[in-house]
Amino acid sequence: MNDILLSVNLRQYLELEKIAIGAFAPLSGFMNEDEFMSVVKRMRLPDSRPFPLPVVLDLTREQAREAHGARVLTLVFEGIEVGTMVIESIFTCDKKAVAEEVFGTSETQHPGVAHFFKMGDWFIGGGVRLTQRVISEFSKYELTPDETRACFAERGWRTVVGFQTRNVPHKAHEYLLRLALEQADGLFIQPLVGRKKRGDYTPVAIMRGYQTLIDHFLPPQRILLGVLSTAMRYAGPREAIFHAIIRRNYGCTHFIVGRDHAGVDQYYGKYDAHELTRQFDGELGIQIMRCFGPFYCALCSGISTERTCPHIESKPEVTRQINGTDMRAMLLNGGICNPEFMRPEVLDSLRGLPVFIEGDEE
Repeated sequence: MNDILLSVNLRQYLELEKIAIGAFAPLSGFMNEDEFMSVVKRMRLPDSRPFPLPVVLDLTREQAREAHGARVLTLVFEGIEVGTMVIESIFTCDKKAVAEEVFGTSETQHPGVAHFFKMGDWFIGGGVRLTQRVISEFSKYELTPDETRACFAERGWRTVVGFQTRNVPHKAHEYLLRLALEQADGLFIQPLVGRKKRGDYTPVAIMRGYQTLIDHFLPPQRILLGVLSTAMRYAGPREAIFHAIIRRNYGCTHFIVGRDHAGVDQYYGKYDAHELTRQFDGELGIQIMRCFGPFYCALCSGISTERTCPHIESKPEVTRQINGTDMRAMLLNGGICNPEFMRPEVLDSLRGLPVFIEGDEE
């Protein structure tokens, strides 16, 4: 059978790109069936290297039928040939069972589960080659793993902390950033700007907020800011490991895993990600910085954590988590800034921007 063309959407293209540039190493292609099932069941590739989440190219039944017997798949995005795949396997799965393993639930209220169920029911796996990168509005902020490693070396950074975020920066984030700067030569802040759920922050708001924080309140010579354009999975503890592996590939030596990392609603425990990362100690090629809190304490007059503040137990009424509800209240409708939670300069930098994602993204 002749080689065939497959049109991919932006989410699929970005997965291809991240595989090809080494961001998802050790993957060299979309997962075949053996890799997929091993990752779902064991959080490891068939050779036992840690990898916690499926990275798949999904198809409709009709597309799977057309691809059957083909040797090479040519991938096309918006009319442009962007890559090729050498086909190894075409397969399907019990999506409900997979969702239970990967997300800990099959409830469609979970955004990761909902999106997984909306994806095609068939998958095609095999090694890929990127033939052309697509330019987006945030390409100028996106560095490859080779570029970040070269930058770290040029700056003489022997230790680098990676920081994952999908939100605009508030005081609790700033606390963690300063903690990282105390521990390492440099800090790589890498906001995720790929597909996210309705109500999450827009990429332009995230980047503007962090650039303002860096320009005015942090030592810019010790910080590199660059985006990661990949989908948010909302897979909690598994995604914490995924994010750590990615930052290892970008050259970071340390990675922050905080409270409810990559979590959503009440699906995961506050420090479940801490516990799961411990199962892979010494195997990830990056040191996990398991950070607690932070929260605001009125008696301590600032940001603190349960490791340093006694009032979280003795007088919990004087402590307050800095949460998304508070941030949205300040950002919507010209809300008044509470400087205990967010710097006024950061809030001011966001005024007039589209701050929240209004529709579901592919």
